[in-house]
Amino acid sequence: MRVVARLRFICFCGCLMAAIFIAGCAHPIRVKSVNSSENEFWTGRISLQVQSEPVQAFSASFELRGQPERGELTLISPFGNVLGVLRWSSGAADLDSGNQKVEHFSSIDELMERVTGAAVPPSALFAWLRGDHASVSGWTANLSRLSEGRISATRTQPAPQAELRVVLDQ
Repeated sequence: MRVVARLRFICFCGCLMAAIFIAGCAHPIRVKSVNSSENEFWTGRISLQVQSEPVQAFSASFELRGQPERGELTLISPFGNVLGVLRWSSGAADLDSGNQKVEHFSSIDELMERVTGAAVPPSALFAWLRGDHASVSGWTANLSRLSEGRISATRTQPAPQAELRVVLDQ
């Protein structure tokens, strides 16, 4: 019995020393924040509520990369499923919702309105994400909590009123 206990103790000490050795060799990984205006890539959650009859509400996690002229927006469900991928470049926009057919649109504005229920101006969204108080007809942005990763914007014109909220991953 003493021999078995001694062997267990030696194995335990060996495993403990190996774990300490491996942990001592590890280097902390320094990751640059993905939500940076330098790398043109943002992640977080987005919601839009349109005060239509009936009220329309949309929310999803997102990954946004690119610029207003050319980019990609991936919308993700709370369960981690990709709801759709919006891709655009000058004069064309596509919606890939995972089915076999990709829908084509003449502009990102038309595509955004189709997906969200309201014309969310992509150029303004990119500006707001960068901290620029871009002025867009009918929209008022609140960037006072951008340092916390929060943006809100309200559209009053044209009707119906819409409220956009973005919470960035830090």
